[in-house]
Amino acid sequence: MGDILGYARVSTADQDVAGQRMRLTQAGAIKVFTDVRSGRTMDRPGLTSLLDYARNGDTLAVVRLDRLGRSLGELLATIELLRAREIDLLSLEEKINTASAAGELVFHVFGAIPTRSPQRSSWCRPDYRQPRRPDRSVWDVRPCTANSVAQA
Repeated sequence: MGDILGYARVSTADQDVAGQRMRLTQAGAIKVFTDVRSGRTMDRPGLTSLLDYARNGDTLAVVRLDRLGRSLGELLATIELLRAREIDLLSLEEKINTASAAGELVFHVFGAIPTRSPQRSSWCRPDYRQPRRPDRSVWDVRPCTANSVAQA
């Protein structure tokens, strides 16, 4: 069984990581790595240092999953990296611990969620000038095209 390594992140220098650090230490973290960076940037030296320090069998602990990534894509990328390195994940708020069978199931669910490129994930609002299809009671939502954006 490996060590528990904590990761705490706050977005601005006005915020304090002390609360996260305390909770992670209480959860058994032997060392807590920190970043004071906006979640918009993937450049997180504290997380990089943690991953460099971690060994197979260690556990990365966070207070909340949003500390690992602001978007689902970032979170999934980090989780995939942890899986590849055989590092478990412990999220205190969401009560996820991938060292357990139920937590491992969560890892598999995360892995099954497809990441979408911006081209595939951007959808236009329904074009309200188009008549409804007779076989549907709702408006169709169609992929954005130059014409649909210009008409909306």
